[in-house]
Amino acid sequence: MTHILAIDQGTTSSRAIVFDGDMQPCGSAQEEFEQHFPRSGWVEHDPGDLWASTAATCRAAIEKCGNPRIDAIGITNQRETVVVWDRKTGKPVHNAIVWQDRRTAEFCRELEAAGHADMITARTGLLVDPYFSATKLKWILDHVDGARDRAQAGDLAFGTVDSWLIWNLTGGAVHATDATNAARTMLYDIHKGRWSRTICELFDIPMAMLPDVRDCAADFGTTRPDLFGRPIPITGVAGDQQAATVGQACFEPGMMKSTYGTGCFALLNTGDTPVASSQRLLTTIAYQLDGKPTYALEGSIFIAGAVVQWLRDGLKIIRSAAETQPLAEQADPGQQVVLVPAFTGLGAPYWQPDCRGAIYGLTRNSGPAELARAALESVGFQTRDLLEAMKADWEPRGGTALRVDGGMSASDYAMQFLSDILGAQVDRPEVLETTALGAAWLAGQRGGLYPDAGGFAASWALDRSFQPDMDGADRDARYGAWRRAVKATMVMQEPRSEPS
Repeated sequence: MTHILAIDQGTTSSRAIVFDGDMQPCGSAQEEFEQHFPRSGWVEHDPGDLWASTAATCRAAIEKCGNPRIDAIGITNQRETVVVWDRKTGKPVHNAIVWQDRRTAEFCRELEAAGHADMITARTGLLVDPYFSATKLKWILDHVDGARDRAQAGDLAFGTVDSWLIWNLTGGAVHATDATNAARTMLYDIHKGRWSRTICELFDIPMAMLPDVRDCAADFGTTRPDLFGRPIPITGVAGDQQAATVGQACFEPGMMKSTYGTGCFALLNTGDTPVASSQRLLTTIAYQLDGKPTYALEGSIFIAGAVVQWLRDGLKIIRSAAETQPLAEQADPGQQVVLVPAFTGLGAPYWQPDCRGAIYGLTRNSGPAELARAALESVGFQTRDLLEAMKADWEPRGGTALRVDGGMSASDYAMQFLSDILGAQVDRPEVLETTALGAAWLAGQRGGLYPDAGGFAASWALDRSFQPDMDGADRDARYGAWRRAVKATMVMQEPRSEPS
């Protein structure tokens, strides 16, 4: 019987899930690892922790599934995070710089002031922001002694986390990435399908250190025999949000998915057309099969499920995430408390990294219930921001529902409010592990072990569909209050320089 191992290497933990021939999970394991914060706004990982936790969870998941024969491996990963290592020794030259890291904000402002932003966006589909890999890579080459000379000599390799895992899984035999991860580096021309020499020269990044770019379903080598008892082919790779798009079977133009984890990432399939956003959204590659890219518009919310963690760990008004919904249901309907959770800045479509959170509409009677409701509703408001921007850029044909996944999508309260504030249908699938499922399907279909895209889409199963049940005037009034709150938050925040 077919078994596929899906590696899901995330920002705070590594996971592995074994899927059987029916694409059902039969064993899983998860391991958290340490986060490093050397300075304010800096976020790092030890690359050794990423690899060790991945290897350990793979072995544990296989064992929990009864040690079946694994036919292929699919990888999905936190995107934009940068690793640089020595090709001969495999040793990293610096900690991995995580996608959340803001240390290159000043350099990004210098790029904009010098007039480079339009060129970079035209080629990569991305905005000039510390979020993406390129400026992090430049920082390592600028600040690690001898790094740039070693890179120019061909001694160093750069990769996002998928490349780092592939290198270790194959014993250094393969240095590669897929098109979706390449598209998040701010170095990849998504129109020509190759690394941009112009941008690499602008950042003084030697192109010899960049990985080979392949389809999402492709040959990424085989694992070292000593890892799992026999060599296993690696045949699927995609960044986490693109893997979730695949896992939600969003294969047709106009289909949308939104993943609610620590943050929220919404992707709208635009088919073979890369849509240039006028709303400060990102143009990216949703997936690439048989050499043909499928494009998407993407909007990123930095704080989604993390706002529930704040209720628990910061305010300590709940003990677990499960308590949020019943607490929110007790809120006074006459109070309209609005929480703007800009704890790490505002993402799309605002892109205001210096904003910080704010609460509006407090009264003497405001308490934990009102704050819990405002926290859950903030996710719905932010999602509407994204979808309003997407519709302004590219009006989908027909009334397509929003497919949701991720831990927060399990909250009926949050998903019903999402449907209400969007005025649209919200569909939650039976399988919420869509990110790992997407990676598994990419790996499985490569060798004919899983059905093609049409067959996979037909297997998508609905858990619950949420329908809007809010008066239109009330919907507009609530969203208007949110927009005013965001505007006030941006006005109050003065730009500040960050350490170089």
